[in-house]
Amino acid sequence: MSTQIRRFCTLLLLSFMTVYAVCAQDTIRMMQYNLMYYTNTSGVSDCNVMTNNLDNKDAHIKTIFRYVQPTVMCVCELGSNNQYADRLLNNAINTDGIDYYRRGPLTSQSGGTIANMIYYDSRKLTLYKSANITTAYRDINGYTFYYNADDLASGDTVFTTFWIAHLKAGTGNDNEQHRLTQVQKLMNRISSSGLPGNYTFSGDFNVYYSDEPAYKELTEYSNSLYRFYDPVNSPGYWHNNGQFASLHTQSTHSQDADCFSSGGLDDRFDIILVSPYIYYGSDRIHLVEGSYHALGQDGMRFNGSVVSPTNSSIPSNVATALYQQSDHLPVIMDMAIDAHVGVREPQLDHFVRVVNPVRETLQINLQSEGAAQYVISLLSMDGRILASYQEELDEGPHQLRYPFPFGKGAYLVCVQRENGSKTVKKLVGF
Repeated sequence: MSTQIRRFCTLLLLSFMTVYAVCAQDTIRMMQYNLMYYTNTSGVSDCNVMTNNLDNKDAHIKTIFRYVQPTVMCVCELGSNNQYADRLLNNAINTDGIDYYRRGPLTSQSGGTIANMIYYDSRKLTLYKSANITTAYRDINGYTFYYNADDLASGDTVFTTFWIAHLKAGTGNDNEQHRLTQVQKLMNRISSSGLPGNYTFSGDFNVYYSDEPAYKELTEYSNSLYRFYDPVNSPGYWHNNGQFASLHTQSTHSQDADCFSSGGLDDRFDIILVSPYIYYGSDRIHLVEGSYHALGQDGMRFNGSVVSPTNSSIPSNVATALYQQSDHLPVIMDMAIDAHVGVREPQLDHFVRVVNPVRETLQINLQSEGAAQYVISLLSMDGRILASYQEELDEGPHQLRYPFPFGKGAYLVCVQRENGSKTVKKLVGF
């Protein structure tokens, strides 16, 4: 490889890193929370207006919400009526001068008294569309948003979809099969769209171990473009296993207490999974490493409550709110948005498209304005030049194909025209 090409690739990589650092200026904080029957009609005899009072729940949720300050809150066990969806928004979220959170449309086509919902910061996100999947027990809901980027007027933004589910509860083969059937409907919907991209799947999964069929269907799906990744990557038998104490989210109570489940924190029911695009950061959204956690879970709660022994990982009022509001802990995860914030990509960007993700062949679609010479280089994320090609191209569209004998992971493609215009694209290898 010539010294000139090597120098170009190094400078281009540094240029990309500078732009990337400037562009990655915002974070989407996601919280998944089982509200424990936010309704007056739960159908559970010991969970009523006295033992699960909504005024009290509003106050506790407000405390938790103010502490976490999520951009997006996905919830389960919300009453399947718009009055409950609006009540939560108006009484616990949009209070004390805050008025910019919105909610998605409510569906409960599968029936029942509880449903899923999403609440979001409208300053950062705009709801683009919603979808629901009916199952034998509860709907699976999907909400697609676009980010309110600075260059939104020119069409420059990024989309992501949040899927939410409350899977069938219970142990035994029959209940495991029911959960599998539910998630199979989700995977069929996602894969049949033909549009892999940024999406999450969260909720109360009610799974007990990583080899359970439903969890394996999600994380080992036959088409790797659509399977989900677990941010903490901790396979094993989670139920009543102290080895996974830091992941347990249910129950916040160790003793019987009205409609709260008892037994202490010994199950990992509440989970957030992410698509490969978010996991590898291939489409301007990437998982913030180390951000995934259950609020109030310090790893010292095995078979105990969230308040005893004293929980020093969060303020005492937040621990009390978690204890009194639900028998589940919320799960939190941050995602960085690599959208433009006052920085425009090089001019050539508009004429280069990389087919992404990549398996065995790297394909680049390039529109050349006039005859010109191009240098196309593939780099690792740490700056190593893996391959470089020089092309003499006529005016018009071109489909360039190069072998891709590299492993899974994130890579950079650098394209420069002889007049100095250039761009860098990020891709994921599978």
